[in-house]
Amino acid sequence: MIPAKEKANELVVKFIKHSRAEKDIKPIQSAKQCALILVEQIIDEYQSISDLESTLVINGQVMSIVDKIVYWNEVKQQIQNL
Repeated sequence: MIPAKEKANELVVKFIKHSRAEKDIKPIQSAKQCALILVEQIIDEYQSISDLESTLVINGQVMSIVDKIVYWNEVKQQIQNL
């Protein structure tokens, strides 16, 4: 899994290409907001899993649901810091 700061930057860069910001909002701000919406949706999906102690195997790496929630919260914080 890539570091949260790197993932945050990756998401914002992907959204900035498609950002159609209003005249008082910079494209980077619009892209950050889009990335935050995405990350919040991912966090909500993981939190809706009834057994938070469940584990996932992603690309051969075993992680708990709680680990994924912590990771995506770190990504969210890094997006806010950009």
